[in-house]
Amino acid sequence: MSDFEKAVLDVIGGLAPGEVVTYGEVAAEAGFPGAARAVGSLLRRTGSEVPWWRVVGSGGQLRAPNPARQARLLAQEGVTVVGDRVSAI
Repeated sequence: MSDFEKAVLDVIGGLAPGEVVTYGEVAAEAGFPGAARAVGSLLRRTGSEVPWWRVVGSGGQLRAPNPARQARLLAQEGVTVVGDRVSAI
């Protein structure tokens, strides 16, 4: 596992249920500002043990391959999703 992968997974693993962040915020917190797309690429390769659903696009947009599933998982954690966006980010 690369330093980038470890840092990103550490950041995402530290998110509490109901906490939502953007891909850019994850990249910056992991020490790789500007690597938002790489965060998304990594999350597409992870399994359900990583809370990928807590990471959204810069405007709060759901960006998962299955946005309905992401919305459902977020709603189970108390996050309000309206259309294809979280209500507060």
